[in-house]
Amino acid sequence: MNRHSILRVVAKFMIPYIMLFALYVQFHGDFGPGGGFQAGVIFAVGFILYALIFGIENGRKVLPAGVNRILLAGGVLLYAGVGVAGLLLEGNYLDYFVLAHDPVHGQHLGILLVELGVGITVASTMIALFYVFSGQDVRR
Repeated sequence: MNRHSILRVVAKFMIPYIMLFALYVQFHGDFGPGGGFQAGVIFAVGFILYALIFGIENGRKVLPAGVNRILLAGGVLLYAGVGVAGLLLEGNYLDYFVLAHDPVHGQHLGILLVELGVGITVASTMIALFYVFSGQDVRR
């Protein structure tokens, strides 16, 4: 019998709930406590738990380094793109009210997109740091 079977069963049970909680924190962030940074850390913890329990190579199969780099850059570009969109729509950088026909809708849309960019960036950074500290080459 595998001596890690209990850990594997518990991880298979818990990881989906960790990811679901990360999504809750992400999308609840503009209405209450939480947001992109917290959700990104929680999402990364779920992935890191998977890699620790099932092996780093299996973690690499789930999220290859190239995809992680794309997510890292994409999160930063999403954040910056919302600011540039505000400038192009004749507002200030990160003025959300110009993003929609109604200023309130623009605020909600802007906050949602910025927090999503922060969440993606934080999760990707945490996962990359995990690979660096585990002795894995982040370019593979």
